[in-house]
Amino acid sequence: MTAPVYTPRRAARSQFLTLRGLRYHLLTWGDPSMATPERAPLVLLHGWMDVAASFQFMVDALDDERYVVAADWRGFGLSESSGSDSYWFPDYLGDLDALLAHPALGLAGRPVDLLGHSMGGNVVMLYAGVRPERIRRLISLEGFGMPATVPEQAPKRYRQWLDELQEPAQLRPYDSLANVAARLRKTNPLLPEDKAAWLAPHWAQQADDGTWQILGDPAHKRVNPLLYRVEEVLACWRQIAAPMLWVEGDRTDVEKWWGHRYPRSEFEARLAAVPQVERHLLSPAGHMLHHDQPEALARRLEDFLR
Repeated sequence: MTAPVYTPRRAARSQFLTLRGLRYHLLTWGDPSMATPERAPLVLLHGWMDVAASFQFMVDALDDERYVVAADWRGFGLSESSGSDSYWFPDYLGDLDALLAHPALGLAGRPVDLLGHSMGGNVVMLYAGVRPERIRRLISLEGFGMPATVPEQAPKRYRQWLDELQEPAQLRPYDSLANVAARLRKTNPLLPEDKAAWLAPHWAQQADDGTWQILGDPAHKRVNPLLYRVEEVLACWRQIAAPMLWVEGDRTDVEKWWGHRYPRSEFEARLAAVPQVERHLLSPAGHMLHHDQPEALARRLEDFLR
């Protein structure tokens, strides 16, 4: 029996732009004429090993049909890979800056409402502190950051990176689109079957040999040789001028990811560096809360953006 497939309420327009020399893929809902000073364009940035289409369910749940732009990060989805051995946070910041300035999108010269999930949440929080004048409202969906590091970790980290460069990075192929959908649901049991079936062909692409390949550059799997410097991150967070909405799921446990290296108490201390924060907890929801609770998230988002 064929699995039911989710039907979007708002159709997205797929388009490609050149950003910093790379062919970038974007999805847009609506157009710039819908934007006003009180209803700014809403820009969405996904997390690691995800795609822009991941936000479709949340966009469909919005009662306020505003102009929305979502991008596949470099090396994810249909955006071009950088061709380098590794990926760096400064490049994501550069790509976002170029995205907001691109004349084809109607975002230049006006503040935007900026939302990021997970890795994307980390990027938008950094960006909002670096370019505070560009952001009207800021939303981070579980952009927790990473454990603090110390300089003494550098030699081991560099060795690990060099060792990983000796072997080709690979992502597991899948023999059917149904198995891609099953993989999505295994990672996130709260993802409904029809939404997994809809998301699967946006998350993977069929290769010449008939297998389905995840739309992500395997180089993303390599360790970052540059240490995560919490002091620099917090220096940026302190410069955030926009009100920020923080949303997380009740089933997310940071200590399960990082253990004693990043206890919950440390995250709470970091978040206190952001000048204006409104917080919400969604239930039941895990890390992919825009999949788990799109309607509840949309209501929180609309209340905050008003």
